[in-house]
Amino acid sequence: MPEYPTGIPIELEPLVTRVLAPNPSPYTGSGTQTHIVGQRDVAIIDPGPDDPAHVAALLASVRNRPVRAIVITHHHRDHSPASRPLAAATGAPIVGAAPVHKASDSPRLDAAFDADYAPDRILGEGDRVSGDGWTLEAIATPGHTSHHLAFALPESDALFSGDHVMGWATSVISPPDGDMGAYMASLDKLLARNDRIYYPGHGEAVSAPQRLVRGMLGHRKQREGQILRLLREAPRGLSTMTERMYVGLDPRLIPAAERSVLAHLYDLRGRGLVDEEGEAWRIAA
Repeated sequence: MPEYPTGIPIELEPLVTRVLAPNPSPYTGSGTQTHIVGQRDVAIIDPGPDDPAHVAALLASVRNRPVRAIVITHHHRDHSPASRPLAAATGAPIVGAAPVHKASDSPRLDAAFDADYAPDRILGEGDRVSGDGWTLEAIATPGHTSHHLAFALPESDALFSGDHVMGWATSVISPPDGDMGAYMASLDKLLARNDRIYYPGHGEAVSAPQRLVRGMLGHRKQREGQILRLLREAPRGLSTMTERMYVGLDPRLIPAAERSVLAHLYDLRGRGLVDEEGEAWRIAA
């Protein structure tokens, strides 16, 4: 992935400026990309982690222009926490994805979620936020999280795809909040659109989005096929399947890979193709 500096506003097109947060990792690539939309007044999409230097960089990039909204695609800690200091500094409302309500008896990767995320306004399919010369329209894209939203910018045929479609890696689908069936359906939904370009939460802008989305659908179907072939050989546990499917993967990413394999298994079980046998999975009888 090309390197570019953190904290520096980079104009991608007249209505879109990108500021990279200083939070690189195996899960975020170069870091979270915050997008500032508008010229005379602005929206800030996915402000990122609550890092004082990043918040200061965003405020400097806004250049005292009115902030109409702080817009959140989903409630992960690398995307939404900076919304709170930004709202305090600008008076702008926090709008976008609904928060997740974690059940105490439900296993999930709690560390990924921003437990303090509390939007002033929850947006759903077709809801809009607008300013001088720009409009952001919410597109429901559940899968990576249950309430994930993408945002279309019709004035330039662009789409802010959050973590649903990224420019550097495939999205992690972690049950129970992540849902593989919903993720695939959301990819199909995006494939039916005609957006010119995607600006993702991580990675470079996607200049051929439909080609990438088709590839992502094919990749997930390939993983599904791997699972079914392995289970036709013999019942297997989750860790065994993951080791066979992700040979040579960075060990730091194995837990995320296991979550995505589990998401596939849950989806296949829901379609009656596999079931559980103790701690193992097998082809459904």
